[in-house]
Amino acid sequence: MSEAPDPEVVELATKVFELARRGQTEALVAYVDAGVPANLTNDRGDSLVMLTAYHGHADAVRALLARGAEADRINDRGQTPLAGAVFKGEEEVINALLEAGADPAAGTPSAVDTARMFGKTQLLDLFGAH
Repeated sequence: MSEAPDPEVVELATKVFELARRGQTEALVAYVDAGVPANLTNDRGDSLVMLTAYHGHADAVRALLARGAEADRINDRGQTPLAGAVFKGEEEVINALLEAGADPAAGTPSAVDTARMFGKTQLLDLFGAH
């Protein structure tokens, strides 16, 4: 039987995930630089990159990737940060992820599939260039 998580650890993780959602890059990377894992995930498997990407925070995405976060980390629903950014129409985030080597074919649905579903054909050309 596993032990209940330490309430202080849960509180810290909750704070870090909220910083990611809000795109508070300076505070977020201060925690990562102090030892919070760059690939920290929440109870749904959403990584810090997923949360920053989905909420349109390209600078935070770049900062996390520069600190070793995985561009293609798949959440519990099979989604990647790139597919989330495509769904939300976050072009600057899409470019940041592609520059970091994100795979448009990774995940279910993939970023390619998501672009097709929502008629974002200009992104298919962009994906082909990467």
